[in-house]
Amino acid sequence: MARPDLDERLRRSKLDRYVLEGEHEILAQRQHWAVVAEPVASAVAGLFVVVALDYLMPAGLAVLTNVIWWAWFVLVGRTWWKWFMWRRNWLVATDKRLLLTYGLLTEKVAMMPLAKVTDMSYNRSPLARLLGYGTFVMESAGQDQALRQVDWVADPDHTYRAICAEMFDVEYRPGSPHDSDQDDGSVGTQIRYGGSRKVDPDPWYQSPDLSESATRSADTESISYPRPATHEGDGWPPTTKRRDR
Repeated sequence: MARPDLDERLRRSKLDRYVLEGEHEILAQRQHWAVVAEPVASAVAGLFVVVALDYLMPAGLAVLTNVIWWAWFVLVGRTWWKWFMWRRNWLVATDKRLLLTYGLLTEKVAMMPLAKVTDMSYNRSPLARLLGYGTFVMESAGQDQALRQVDWVADPDHTYRAICAEMFDVEYRPGSPHDSDQDDGSVGTQIRYGGSRKVDPDPWYQSPDLSESATRSADTESISYPRPATHEGDGWPPTTKRRDR
């Protein structure tokens, strides 16, 4: 049997460890890859600088050259640390709460119940729009919040709509015309009227009484009305006598 994918194993380990039985998983994702872009770029740029200095410096400055190389090794170690942190950090959303797991040596879990979220801001700087990540800032009724800000959110448009759909009890399906960054279908967003999404009641326009009335033919008959009184005969409209003065 083939070995399961390591990413899938890490994701499932988070879900099995922290998601309760009966919770419905909405999404589970890592931070955006841009979180490791700067460390990788620094290590690559530092390599070019160190090689150039090593080539240009005279032989008498060998000690300084060694220090520069050790400084570059520190950059490489920082890059590896950031990369391992990126692989271990997960944002998990269920139908009841938001979870943010982070930390390498000491793993921490921050949680926010969806029922407690009173406001959620969605911010994207010009660089974030260019690279495709965002920042969520959540407010709740309490003073101390374990989970207030989520940085480096990957696929932020889809993530924002998925969380808001759960908060407002509507059904969200990826691939709507607004999902410009999604290519996994075009089924759109469907709204359910009333009730929980766990129990799928008939919408209001399909309620039994209204559906019967919609198919029932009219039950009214012609309405009779009394003929107005006339001064002469039974003709209609009544004639008017001219009075001679």
